[in-house]
Amino acid sequence: MEISCYLCSKINNSNNKLIKTDHDYKAWLAGLKYRIRQSQIKAAVKVNTELIRMYWDLGRDIVEKQSESRWGKGFFNELSRDLKEAFPDMEGFSVTNLKYMKRMYLFYNQSDVIRHQLGDELPEYFLSIPWRHQVEIFTKAKSVDEALFYIHKVVENGWSRNVLMNFIEAGLYKAEGKALTNFTSCLPNPQSDLAQQTLKDPYNFDFLTMREGYAERELEDALTKNITKLLLELGNGFAYVGRQVRLEIGEEEYFVDLLFYNYKLRCFIVTELKTGRFKAEYISKLGLYVSAVNHQMKHKDDNPTIGLLICKTKDEVVAKYTLENTNQPIGISEYQLVESFPKDFRSSLPSIEEIEKELQDE
Repeated sequence: MEISCYLCSKINNSNNKLIKTDHDYKAWLAGLKYRIRQSQIKAAVKVNTELIRMYWDLGRDIVEKQSESRWGKGFFNELSRDLKEAFPDMEGFSVTNLKYMKRMYLFYNQSDVIRHQLGDELPEYFLSIPWRHQVEIFTKAKSVDEALFYIHKVVENGWSRNVLMNFIEAGLYKAEGKALTNFTSCLPNPQSDLAQQTLKDPYNFDFLTMREGYAERELEDALTKNITKLLLELGNGFAYVGRQVRLEIGEEEYFVDLLFYNYKLRCFIVTELKTGRFKAEYISKLGLYVSAVNHQMKHKDDNPTIGLLICKTKDEVVAKYTLENTNQPIGISEYQLVESFPKDFRSSLPSIEEIEKELQDE
């Protein structure tokens, strides 16, 4: 075993020496050092843009020179050492990071997709995304289209890396714009298209912890207690107006579960929550609320109010037929939760007093 390890070490050292004496490698390394120094100068003005461009160029060079097959398995270790030695004050030249640069370039050059999506020159919006965000995107996205979707979202919303990670894990790319709606028949263009893209299906309420058999009011309470997370999940443009908003209609009064205003759509969004399966009769009441808000709250410059029904599950055909039977713009979406705790879960946990007693007995 020791002899085998010794031989492997000798072979690696031999390969590294060959890399060091290879004229093409030395010339390429010299060119790399010059470009990196130039990037350092420019980075004083546009740090991130130049950093991402440099990483892209380095990834392209590694791919185009077929470095691993040409200079052996020790290539990345050797290149990492050489760049760290040349630029001791500069981070980002670890073996892992160099491999990420190669992976990024390969990912965006699948079947020349990059040329159609980004063009020959990398656009500013692409270069503006921080490197750690970039790594999260190209390592987890299933396609270039999905990756560019998240890049645009980061630019539009200024997401932190943690927020980005949450949305990728929640599958925002597949959910956005997927709500079942009747907007094309009830709203004028371009509002119908924008409204369609604004609603999602499903909505991810994993930031809530609910017991089994929770009621609609409990779900509403939990969402309003986590209003910041709820607004983040709803998406850009949503502003919270209130819960259980009172509407006087004729001689009767009604209460809207949640009322929002979307400043991008420039309209109110009346939201009703249902903890069970979708029923057709839900739409008639929601349509009544939408009409009432149009009459009582909508400003003359606002666009028509939209209704949003969020339920646990729905039959697509029943929901589709129901929407065709109303002239109010309404969307129907489902929501998802982490697995609920059993009703008796709390009672099965030890109390503070019981824990303290256990500690004293030990």
